[in-house]
Amino acid sequence: MLNVLITGANGFVGKAVCSHLAANGFAVKAVVRKLSDNLPQDFPRIAIGEIDGQTDWQSALQKVDAVVHLAARVHVMDDKAADPLAEYRKTNVDGTLNLARQALEFGIKRFIYIST
Repeated sequence: MLNVLITGANGFVGKAVCSHLAANGFAVKAVVRKLSDNLPQDFPRIAIGEIDGQTDWQSALQKVDAVVHLAARVHVMDDKAADPLAEYRKTNVDGTLNLARQALEFGIKRFIYIST
């Protein structure tokens, strides 16, 4: 059985990906910002907090064969950040590169990144 780590598991696309993979025999590990985040099924959850270039993925990447990275900072109409573009880059660029590098260090051979 392939073990798949899914970031953004509680988002619109993430919920569908988790459900589809689980229904097709994959073991899903769902990454959420906080443990109280809802998922449609009772997947093992890993609370990672904010994603950036410093996020430690070691515990989440244990015994994982593939990563599906869906988590992102999305466009918020009323963003309170002083520099919203810098915040988007911190999560969407630095955070993604950090996760990909750590996945590589763990020998994970499949990394799927989905973004809109």
